[in-house]
Amino acid sequence: MTDPSPECLKILYIGNDESLIALFRQHGLFEVTVVSNGLEAIYWLTGNSFRLFDLDQDTRFDFVYNEVHQLDGIVSEFIIPGINALVFHRKLKLHNIHPKTPYIILSRQILIDAKEEAYGMGVDDFYQNSINIDNIYSRLQFLTKFKTNYVPKPHAHQDEDMTPYRIPAGKRLFDITLAIFALILLSPVMLLTVIAILLETRGKVYYISKRVGSNYKIFDFYKFRSMCPDADKRIKDVAHLNQYINEPIEDECAECGALPPGQKCSPIVYVDGQEICEHLANKRRNAKRAFLKVVDDPRITKVGKFIRRTSIDELPQLFNILKGDMSIVGNRPLPLNEAEALTKKRWSRRFRAPAGLTGLWQVEKRGRNAIMSEEERFALDNYYAEHHSFIGDLKIIFRTFSAIVAKENV
Repeated sequence: MTDPSPECLKILYIGNDESLIALFRQHGLFEVTVVSNGLEAIYWLTGNSFRLFDLDQDTRFDFVYNEVHQLDGIVSEFIIPGINALVFHRKLKLHNIHPKTPYIILSRQILIDAKEEAYGMGVDDFYQNSINIDNIYSRLQFLTKFKTNYVPKPHAHQDEDMTPYRIPAGKRLFDITLAIFALILLSPVMLLTVIAILLETRGKVYYISKRVGSNYKIFDFYKFRSMCPDADKRIKDVAHLNQYINEPIEDECAECGALPPGQKCSPIVYVDGQEICEHLANKRRNAKRAFLKVVDDPRITKVGKFIRRTSIDELPQLFNILKGDMSIVGNRPLPLNEAEALTKKRWSRRFRAPAGLTGLWQVEKRGRNAIMSEEERFALDNYYAEHHSFIGDLKIIFRTFSAIVAKENV
């Protein structure tokens, strides 16, 4: 029996880079429609039903634009005339235009800040510098299938029916068996890691932090220590390396301030008991995690770099699994501030699944340089919570193992 022929993906390409356009057209598996700018794209996507003055009104939730074109993806160059790729994406979200169509940005230049902002906004992917069309094709295949099949639970239902989640007996037995087997098999590696950490720096060989798992349960999360023992005291020494040091965090969102009263630039979330827009919440969350966003952090030891790269630092979480805090497969447990921001909002369904050593979004991100927008990450978490199964868990374990063998980042 022969394999089915690869499907041809229909995409809307926004931009004027003839060489990139030619790459898509020559690939053979893309049906490409090209428009030169964002305004032209909006008219095309809405069948010319979008009125020009709507651009000045960042809320049109009462109006539904029919999807007159069947698309598998929207691909935009970062720099386009008029509305740039980020502003264009924001318009699509605010006006609910093709909400389930994957959106990818391309850039010939490396734009770190723009890429971070794009993922924070919910852009599905951001390719820069070297553009690999095969990778984009594979990515669009996954995103199209995921976004088509995934329908979030209604908000009202997400805040109700929060009866405590219990790991099924079969899954729990599997977790215990596999964790014991892994501890026995990997005990020499863990012993050597303990010795290596002690030989390089004195102090505790493990690091404990508070994390939030299923049912918002807070537990002690175990890892091998990868930083120097006094890392917390040396925060000031690395403050100048903070990626967000020059990003001002305002009390009120400037984008929301430009909108009519009662309207927000992005969905509402709760942070520290306050209702704010998701855009401002992401900025504040990044500020709270500022010292975790340090390039070439000098506090990381030589052994620490190795165990992080190989994921050996995660092995103590096998004890979390034996304790029942975590499962082999689930949604990664969140730091307290991140979990608080998700309480009683549309992403809260993720807490109806066990905390996991590996999970769905981890195996998906490996194919894209370990970067994924928070919106997609939590959508995948919700999807796992609503659709997880024993066979699905086995597939995720196999994909995790395959990625580690292939020396990809975990």
